[in-house]
Amino acid sequence: MGENGGGEKPAVKDAAFSVAGIALRDSRFFIARRIPGGSLGGKWEFPGGKVEAGESPEEALIREFQEEFSLSIRVGEELGVSRFEHKGLERTLRAHRIYFTDDGFAAALSLTDHEEWKWATLGEIETLDFAPSDTKLLPALKAYLQANP
Repeated sequence: MGENGGGEKPAVKDAAFSVAGIALRDSRFFIARRIPGGSLGGKWEFPGGKVEAGESPEEALIREFQEEFSLSIRVGEELGVSRFEHKGLERTLRAHRIYFTDDGFAAALSLTDHEEWKWATLGEIETLDFAPSDTKLLPALKAYLQANP
């Protein structure tokens, strides 16, 4: 079965498939720093998580943002894909454009898996201790910004 076969959504068969939500405002990206502990503890990331069995990437992002930030989002187009190895397993990270559904989201935002968040430019992101899988998305995000100034 080839990748992107027929434009269908990828079937989720294991935990090696994750999604990242890419929120963008004034050429700045919504990023968050994970709480200490675990392999990604203290690292900055584009929030998201594992796609559970039976979930679409869109459903997983909606669930993750609700669980991790108490925020409602709308999911848009896929912006990029990152492939990486973690604990000896090859994994795939699919980044989707997301939109916060409440303009006053900062008042409603609640952190559970992160200790802080901010809006950052790509230049700022390149200087932070960022999750390696998310760093691999930067070329696709640069291309997206150039095509959508």
